[in-house]
Amino acid sequence: MSNAQWALNVLLLVWVLSRNLGVREVTRSMFVMPLLIVVAAAGGLLRDVPTVGNDWLLEAVGAGAGLALGVLAAFLCRVETRRGRVTVSAGVGFAALWVAVIGGRMLFAAWAQGPGAAAIGGFSRDHLITGAAAWTAAFVLMALAMVAGRLATLAIQLARVAGPAALAQVRS
Repeated sequence: MSNAQWALNVLLLVWVLSRNLGVREVTRSMFVMPLLIVVAAAGGLLRDVPTVGNDWLLEAVGAGAGLALGVLAAFLCRVETRRGRVTVSAGVGFAALWVAVIGGRMLFAAWAQGPGAAAIGGFSRDHLITGAAAWTAAFVLMALAMVAGRLATLAIQLARVAGPAALAQVRS
């Protein structure tokens, strides 16, 4: 993992935590900014997704894990109405999940490029995974699905707490 990738992951973690921890009024940017980042990341990082052998399965597992983690992240938040405003609050559990996911991804990458390279190579060979591009795609899809799962679940929670029209009335 390059220094730029380390910095990007740490920056991403700081950004996610700084925008979500505590009590926040629900705004459009709470949904729009993560979606823009996901679209930009997908466009930049998923140009050639390997699908040979079992690459597609690894990528599907990554996306499925990300979706589950995103739903969990949303359930670690509380959506409620306070003084006529809809708020979302996130605390230690939310932070711990994001630290574990992003930190785990960073540790896996460091391990895979160092002492775990032979193990990953053997696993990949034994399970018909074509190489690093498939692993990268799986982790990128996991991250994207985590954001999408969290936002979709948050939208459902918002509609349940504040009513179906709440999303359309969210302030900018």
